[in-house]
Amino acid sequence: MIELKEVSKKYGDFQAVDNLNLTVARGEIFGFLGPNGAGKTTTIKMIAGVLEPSAGTITIGGIDMLKQPEAAKRKIGFIPDRPYLYEKLTAMEFLKFTADLYGVPAEIYHENARKNLAMFSLGDWSDELIESYSHGMKQRLIMSAALLHEPEIIIVDEPMVGLDPAAIIMVKELFQNLARDGVSVFMSTHTLAVAEDVCDRVGIIHRGRLIACGTTADLLREANVTDTDLEKIFLNLTNTAN
Repeated sequence: MIELKEVSKKYGDFQAVDNLNLTVARGEIFGFLGPNGAGKTTTIKMIAGVLEPSAGTITIGGIDMLKQPEAAKRKIGFIPDRPYLYEKLTAMEFLKFTADLYGVPAEIYHENARKNLAMFSLGDWSDELIESYSHGMKQRLIMSAALLHEPEIIIVDEPMVGLDPAAIIMVKELFQNLARDGVSVFMSTHTLAVAEDVCDRVGIIHRGRLIACGTTADLLREANVTDTDLEKIFLNLTNTAN
């Protein structure tokens, strides 16, 4: 569903992402880990079509992001790490705006909007201005919007930021249920426990390069450690790559 071939991104002389090759299958939850400044968010934004790569190709559900960006983006639900919202709108108005962008028919919009807001415990706030929402509520609204058009791929940057423990459990279960229905989830996170709990495979990026990719068992062999704790695997691999 997601394929990156020799993808690079430069900002002037700075190489943020360097020759990245990566594939995520249908129904797979893929965790993307790395230290601060490793290139995670840049990669996420390129996959989502927010940034254009300096080199390489990104294919979303068989569609070239550079050649057919609108068609590729219709397949994606993007959840950024910081919720940027039109705060003078209500939740329902924001979801209607989102539905119009994706061409969601009115009857489907109404059904999915109410269902998603209820799922994220925002039903009672559906007609309140977004400016009155807490950070966690805004994050849940962004997730509601990302699922509105029933995307084939979810791209999410730090999904648990600002969420309370109950919401974190709910979001984990949501991703797992989506994956069972064939939706691919590409998830960048600093929370190693979350990656351990929900991800089928994990990729580790360091200084713009993918230094490891596979299941926890694969990474254990690559890191040459016996402990199954992903945090120790992560530290071993990134320290070795320094």
